[in-house]
Formats: sequence, C-alpha cells, structure tokens
Amino acid sequence: MDLDKNKIQELLNESSSKVEAIMKDTAALENILQSAEKQLNNIPGIGEYAAKLPLMFSMIRSYIAKEYTEVSPKVVVSMVGALVYMLKGKDLIPDKIPVIGAVDDIAVLALALQLNTVELEAYSKWREEKDTPKAE
Repeated sequence: MDLDKNKIQELLNESSSKVEAIMKDTAALENILQSAEKQLNNIPGIGEYAAKLPLMFSMIRSYIAKEYTEVSPKVVVSMVGALVYMLKGKDLIPDKIPVIGAVDDIAVLALALQLNTVELEAYSKWREEKDTPKAE
C-alpha cells in the first residue's frame, strides 16, 4: 500500500473538528497523551522522531495549560490529530496486521513531527529559557 503525504494530510484534515473538541476537554486530551505514550512503547523503529515525541507531548500540555501560547493552534491540532489517528482513526493499514499495521501510525507521527520541527525547536528553546534561573 502506498502511503503518500497528501492522503495522510487529508485524513488529518478530516479529523480536525473532532480534534479541536478533544483539545477543549483537558481530561480527554490527557487521556490521549497518556495512551499515545503507552502505545509508542509498542511500535518498533520510529527512528529519529522518537526523541521528539516527549517534547511534542510537553508542548501540547503547555499549550493547553496556556503556559506556552507562542504557537499556532493549527500546529497543536496537527500534532494531536496525529495522536488521535494513531489511537482511534481510520487506519490506512489496520493495526491488527502484525508489524505492518504500525507503519501508517509511524508515518503519520513522523510527518506531524517533521512538519512541526521549527515549532518544536522554538518550544524547546522557550522551555530551556523558562527553566534557566535569571542572574540578578
């Protein structure tokens, strides 16, 4: 099965209104983040993007808590949308197919991370500056 970026983007766009509703429900969003973290432990070979996943989770949490607002809501929607796709969405490749079933989930997460690399780097810098004590 061919996984092209346009098809993945189309699937993410289709779920954006559902994702926006989830983002307004802090408990539901936290449940999705925790479930996604657990499921990621079962997906082999997510490569270079694996290191960015905790940063993505942190950025979503900071945005929802209104601690970090220097990012477009569309960026956050795309990241939460990728998590929703991984957990609940209509899969291009059914998860019940061993190993291969995770390929589309990995592709969607990798694409969300790739598309939002600049925003994640900006968030990381913001977080480092926030956590660094200021000299008096």
